[in-house]
Order: sequence, then structure tokens, then C-alpha cells
Amino acid sequence: MATNTTEVKAIARFIRISAYKVRRVLDQIRGRSYREALIILEFMPYRATEPILKVLRSAAANAEHNAGLDRTQLVITQAYADQGPPLKRFQPRAQGRAYQIRKPTCHITVAVGAAPEK
Repeated sequence: MATNTTEVKAIARFIRISAYKVRRVLDQIRGRSYREALIILEFMPYRATEPILKVLRSAAANAEHNAGLDRTQLVITQAYADQGPPLKRFQPRAQGRAYQIRKPTCHITVAVGAAPEK
């Protein structure tokens, strides 16, 4: 009864956007089919959709070329964003002071697998 499911993933690291903003989009596509996720991401108004689309297409290409899976049968099994190291910048302030500005980065991971047969 044990099913042999292959899971293939793609990771985009050090993306210059907050992980919080990316997670908002990833929550919408997690568990959906590859084609459905592409359509959803295409019409979402968020800036985070661009790097997520890139990672999703990369994961599908990895599944097709490395694992021999069919793109039409793919389902997003995992999708998460981890916090990356912040870029630290300084903003000059009055009387010679400087305020630190932290520009967030994140690592986006998308894993796809074959859809379970019914």
C-alpha cells in the first residue's frame, strides 16, 4: 500500500522581498495543481508573484527533466518562504547620526510531485 511518490523542488535564495509578503501568495497556491497555480499567480496583483512564478517553473522543469514526471500531472506539495539575511543600509540623520535600515531577503522553496491517482 505504500506509494512511491517523487517530490522535486526548486529554491530561490536571497530574494529581495519580505518573507511575510511572499507567504501571503504561497498560501494561495499550496496544494493546487501546477496549471491552476500558474493561472492564479498570473493574475495576482502582488510583487511577490514574479519570483514565485520563476521558482515554480523551475521546479516543474526539474520534475520533467530530472524525475521524468509529466507537467500536466504535477501538484504543489510544499511551498514555503524562509527568512534570509537582511541587507543593512544606513540613512543619514541630523547632527551626524545614522539610522540603520534593514532590507529583508527571503529564500523561496517550492516542491512539486505527481498527483495521486484516484
